[in-house]
Amino acid sequence: MTTPTLTAAIRMHHHAYVTTDQEATRRFYEDVVGLPLVATWAEHADGQESCHTFFELSDGSALAFFQFADLEYSEQSAPPPPFSPYRHLALLVDSDSQDAIRDRAETAGVDTLTLDHGYCRSLYLNDPNGLILEFTIDHPEIDTIAALQKKSAHAQLARWLSGDRSTNNDWRWAGFGSGSG
Repeated sequence: MTTPTLTAAIRMHHHAYVTTDQEATRRFYEDVVGLPLVATWAEHADGQESCHTFFELSDGSALAFFQFADLEYSEQSAPPPPFSPYRHLALLVDSDSQDAIRDRAETAGVDTLTLDHGYCRSLYLNDPNGLILEFTIDHPEIDTIAALQKKSAHAQLARWLSGDRSTNNDWRWAGFGSGSG
């Protein structure tokens, strides 16, 4: 299999969700997570009145949220149940930022969970809309880990799909830095 070396995507522009409470969403993303609100668009489209907010990440991309004037339409368009820890948005942060987000979340009464995945350490929390956010710190040796994974990614996938489900994460639970997991 040939792996393309170029991609049409430069970076994420924004990742959009629906909220039923823009102010709770604003408080969470600005006051707890620390992402600035950089745009609010009031729009009328497809027969719906909406408010579309953007919270900026340091690379210029954004997390965006729609709220519709028609609450029923917002509720129907909100993130789908049931809850699954495998459906989440992961953002790369540094250790100081992860600690600050954890402290602000706990001060705000938001439950947090920190897990050491070996190749990264992640802080998990839910936003007011039920979305799971993961704030990730890469392992100090991530370049070595990524190079090893890149070399074997296709072979490892084929191995797993053929029924060999043995682990290949020698980094898991080895631990790095502070944090639980």
